Amino acid sequence: MNFAKYISVIAISMLKFAGGPLTGLALQLGWVETAICSVIGMMLTVSLILFSSDFIQKIWVKFFPKKEQAKKFTKMNRLAIKTRRKFGLIGIALLTPLLFTPIGGTAIAMAFRYEKREIIIQMFISAVAWAIIQTLFFYFVKDLIF
Repeated sequence: MNFAKYISVIAISMLKFAGGPLTGLALQLGWVETAICSVIGMMLTVSLILFSSDFIQKIWVKFFPKKEQAKKFTKMNRLAIKTRRKFGLIGIALLTPLLFTPIGGTAIAMAFRYEKREIIIQMFISAVAWAIIQTLFFYFVKDLIF
C-alpha cells in the first residue's frame, strides 16, 4: 500500500473532482481505490467549507470590507440560479463535480441557505455516483487508446 498515491488522489479531488480519477489512472491505482479516494477528497472539501464557513466569513469581512456595487451576473452565477430553480440542491450537487468544483458547489449550496446536513448527504451521493462514472470512463478509455 502506497499512501502517497492515495493522498495525491485525495488532494487533487479536493480542488477539482475530475482530477482525482485522472491522477489515480496516472498512478496506476485500481479503479475502486481511485473512486474511493476521489469521494474522500470531495467530501473533505465539502466538510471543511461547511464547518469553517463562519470563521472564513469573519476573516473575509475583516480584510475585504463590503463595498456597495452593482451585482455582476456571470455565466456561472446564471447557471447556479437556473439549476437551483429547476432542480434545487440535487441539481447543484450533481453539477458540483462536473462544473462547480467541490469548493464552488459547496459555496453555492450555502449561499442558497440549504441545511448543512442536506448539503452533506446530497454531495456525498453525487460524489459517489460521479466517482464511479468518471473513474470507469477514464479507465475504459485508457484501455481503448493504449
